[in-house]
Amino acid sequence: MNLKSLLLSSDDKTVRVLRRVLSDLEIDVEHSATSDDVIRRITRRRFEAIIVDCADTEEAGKVLGAVKAAPVNKRALSIALVESPVGLKGGFDMGAHFVLHKPLAVERAKSSFRAVRALMKAERRAQMRIPVQIPVECIGSRRYPAKTIDLCEGGMAIHFSASRARESVLRFSFTLPGTERKLELWGETAWEGTEDQVGVRFKNLTEEERSTLRNWLNSQLPELEPESPPHICRLTELSAGGCYLTTNTPFPKSTRVILSLRNGRFEGTATGIVRIAHPEFGMGVEFLKFTPQQQGQVESMVEALRSSPEATELQVEPDGLEAAISDTPTASSSAADDALVNLFRQKSHLSADAFVKQMHQCQQEPRRSVGASQR
Repeated sequence: MNLKSLLLSSDDKTVRVLRRVLSDLEIDVEHSATSDDVIRRITRRRFEAIIVDCADTEEAGKVLGAVKAAPVNKRALSIALVESPVGLKGGFDMGAHFVLHKPLAVERAKSSFRAVRALMKAERRAQMRIPVQIPVECIGSRRYPAKTIDLCEGGMAIHFSASRARESVLRFSFTLPGTERKLELWGETAWEGTEDQVGVRFKNLTEEERSTLRNWLNSQLPELEPESPPHICRLTELSAGGCYLTTNTPFPKSTRVILSLRNGRFEGTATGIVRIAHPEFGMGVEFLKFTPQQQGQVESMVEALRSSPEATELQVEPDGLEAAISDTPTASSSAADDALVNLFRQKSHLSADAFVKQMHQCQQEPRRSVGASQR
């Protein structure tokens, strides 16, 4: 089943280019020239991506705001098409995950949308729900018995057996059918249905927990299309809190990514979130350190990269979108003192060239630079 996108644009050339690009990438596109029609559609049907031409910034901002407010499309990937007067900052300020400059050229647009497509696939996989009833214990100030209604990689819907928990963050304990592994996962309320039903969004899963859940879900789903291969990115700047990677297919801002390093000395992974994305140039990734496991993975990878000057390539694959775009810390509190990470958060509006100049001036200790001007 093809991925689905919705395009708002009254520019015939833009529409032609995107129809060609998205068709080549097996992404279905619905087109509308009016914001009211787009808003009507996003309240009724689900799309993996909403593409908005920002020629009229007021109308574009209204649509991008409506995407976040529409329950069926809250996790859709939003892409803003802007001209120079609006720029990267204008597109991100309107709430877009990814910003592309007009006019669009076919090959350049296709390069950018390859990364978008990989993320759309990851998001769709994470949101595929399996109807299943599993006893689950919800643990907060006290214990609340419940049963699942359905389950997906990103969360679940549950039905409380007795009184409903009023706490927004709980620990959930359950065993997947056909396994002996009990999962203990943290989650938060994502939506409220009837008096005794709520939706839960999982928080800060470890790689082991995510892998266990994903493998079980995949065993219950019909055959899925293969995942996109990891992107090979060049490491150009590194700190204890993050890194800058050059690639002509960066992932959109707020993409959760898995970074892998495999060489003769080290094999391991770390997780991060894209804080800044420069189309066709690169992206800044802040490492995630919520859990002891994540902290250990990041420390091991940073040490391996610093001790291996020849290790300049990382494999990067998307693992979904963060629930909201935010410049608040997503890692340990020590990241607040990391000059490179602060640059990602504070200068995301700059062009690639301007940002690289700022990055060169950013003196970090300890720091390793490996040629940030390379593409």
